[in-house]
Amino acid sequence: MDLSTASLMAAKAYSYKAESLVKEYLLADSYALYTAVLGGILMCKMVYDITYLFSSFYYKSYASLTKLQKLEWNNRGMSTVHAIFITYMSVYLVFFSHLFSDQLDGPVTLRSSNLSNFTLGVSVGYFITDFAMIFWVYPSLGGLEYVLHHILSLVSIVYATYSGEGQLYTYMVLISETTTPGINLRWYLDTAGMKKSKAYLVNGVLMVVVWLVARIILFIYLFYDMYLHYDQVMQMQTFSCILVFGVPTVLLIMNTIWFTKILRGLKKTMAKRE
Repeated sequence: MDLSTASLMAAKAYSYKAESLVKEYLLADSYALYTAVLGGILMCKMVYDITYLFSSFYYKSYASLTKLQKLEWNNRGMSTVHAIFITYMSVYLVFFSHLFSDQLDGPVTLRSSNLSNFTLGVSVGYFITDFAMIFWVYPSLGGLEYVLHHILSLVSIVYATYSGEGQLYTYMVLISETTTPGINLRWYLDTAGMKKSKAYLVNGVLMVVVWLVARIILFIYLFYDMYLHYDQVMQMQTFSCILVFGVPTVLLIMNTIWFTKILRGLKKTMAKRE
């Protein structure tokens, strides 16, 4: 046996062992959630570093930012990628998959799948990372309202993942993350000194529309769906019911307050341009 053949066989054997390790341990039911959480944390680290490298190379003014501005700049790149990921998965699971279809037997409030659990696990990894960064430089990345938002999100997502209950409404709430890219773009444009640009104005208008749909109208639809499935909602454990009713209510109040601030900001921007 020549050296090349031996090397090829060794590579195949290593590949087989690695694949077996992934299937038998990392993606096994007992380890899948931990894998997802770890994957979410690693994704945040990777995106944070890529944002730093990309910005350092392509945005010359990045070097002139303060240390805290650089941290927030990279953090927002991280949150944007998570928002795109969780929005896509949430829309798919809620509206396009058959997981929560009324045509299937059993309460929609008690349904979950490996994919839905894994996706929530990735999101838990993100919220843990972002929460840690908020505390590390508090209050530079957000005040008490952000702390409350992340606590509610973490408790709801973790409990929905472990109990398998209320995932339909958890994903409906997570669709609201679709507003995050627009919020981050607004901050990027402001930090880059482009507050008077047309892009800033257009982004502001889109923010208002997306926020209204994803954080106000969608939440109203969520409560309507809960009303339609009230008997199924009440089949969940007591703590699940508290989360399903309480968390969206608090978030809707917060979303409405933030929405009025966004509207006022847009009005000021348009008034200045006139």
